[in-house]
Amino acid sequence: MRVAHAALGGTVGVVWLVLPGMTTISGPPVAIAHPAPATSTAAQPREDETSPTDLLLPLVAVGAAGLLAGYGYLRHTRRTRTRTPPTAEPPAPPAGTAPAPPAAEPRPAPTLLPPRPYTPTPDELDRQARAALVEADDCVRTSREELHFVRELHGPQPVEPFARALREAEGELAAAFALRQRYDEGLPQEEDSARRHTLAGITGRCAEAGRVLDAHAAALDELRALDTDPAAALGVAEARFRALAARTGDAQATLTALGERYAHSALAPVVGYVEMAKDRLVTATTRLNEARQAADRGESGHAAARLRSGEAAVAHAEVFVTAVERLARELAAARSMLPAALTGAEAELAAARRATPVDIPPGELRSRAAHADAVLTSVRLELTGGRPYDPLAQLRRIVRALAPVATGRAGVLPAAGRLTAGSAVAGADGFVATHLGVVGAEARTRLAAATASLRSDALPGLVAADALATAARDHAEQDVRVHGPPLEPEPLSYGGPATRRRRETTA
Repeated sequence: MRVAHAALGGTVGVVWLVLPGMTTISGPPVAIAHPAPATSTAAQPREDETSPTDLLLPLVAVGAAGLLAGYGYLRHTRRTRTRTPPTAEPPAPPAGTAPAPPAAEPRPAPTLLPPRPYTPTPDELDRQARAALVEADDCVRTSREELHFVRELHGPQPVEPFARALREAEGELAAAFALRQRYDEGLPQEEDSARRHTLAGITGRCAEAGRVLDAHAAALDELRALDTDPAAALGVAEARFRALAARTGDAQATLTALGERYAHSALAPVVGYVEMAKDRLVTATTRLNEARQAADRGESGHAAARLRSGEAAVAHAEVFVTAVERLARELAAARSMLPAALTGAEAELAAARRATPVDIPPGELRSRAAHADAVLTSVRLELTGGRPYDPLAQLRRIVRALAPVATGRAGVLPAAGRLTAGSAVAGADGFVATHLGVVGAEARTRLAAATASLRSDALPGLVAADALATAARDHAEQDVRVHGPPLEPEPLSYGGPATRRRRETTA
């Protein structure tokens, strides 16, 4: 096409050049006669009819045609080099049929990545760890209480495998509580990996404690045979109930005598315990009667469920009565120990003032000694004032004041520290045991830390156990104020979470 355009342009140019020659006259010119010559105008010479303009225009046309032809040739050559070879056209569809739609270009198959595993947040891990601690502690406590009833019926020898499993579960739970205590005390918020690792360790330890108990639960059920013959176990629970009812009356008399001899603050740890013991005994009466009636009707499964609830009520009532009895013994021991503790504390204080410790600045040592001296003076005034006082509280004041400066020469101070710390730990443990449904993980963690510190023989460790037990009791009481006391004790059940769920479903 472009070659034809070029040829046509050339032809037009040639014709344009030739055309003037074809129209020129070859003969001599013929003069035109005028009728009268002009007198005023001179004759002018005749010009040639072919002008330079006639020759210039054809040359311009030829040049333009050449330029167009060259530009077309160069463009055609460039497109030929860069153009891809044409693809074969699909055959035309038969006449009378609609053309097929153009085939869609194949798309690459999407790459399916495996789903990323869900990673819980630190707050979710913390909630899981707290729930695991509470559940594992409930399982250990109810398992321990049921073993008491089984031991009364079958003796210590058949119960030893289950007691060994319980000790193993208690070890796992103690390790989980120790991890939680270190977590609460000190892991920095920015160490996310360390916090996650610790929380996962807590949950894993609790799961292992439950697994150990679950592994022995079926064998203990077979030993007790509550689902087939609950009569023997019912007899043990009823005998324990009758003995406890008599002790509850004695506890009421003991509490009245303590109130007349000591200050009201001395009875604060067991306020209302006799009333709560009586309430649990009423519950136990109802549940044990229901169990006896179900057993008489041959409904062993229902009898076993009612029996477990009755045993739990008896166990709680015993905790309340035992707490009153224990407090009476502790107050008497503290009252008799106070004079010796004062003498030993003064000897420790004098030795501390003579010593030159390298880890305590002299000014700090003098300040501690002055504080301890003031506490001892206050205690002496309290003892000689003639008014009722709290022996445990006064003994605790002496121990805490002398702990920063004591050198360990007076053995009476560690004994006093063990008495006060043991009283606080036992009181907190009894409160948690009788409020399992509402007490959270924080109170249980502090109680476990206090129990571990109670094994120390050093005065600072015993003081720490006392402080931790006090904090545990405070947290537990706060949980009860928030959620209210449990309506009924948790049924006794040896085993972990899986076994407890199975028994709840069966009941």
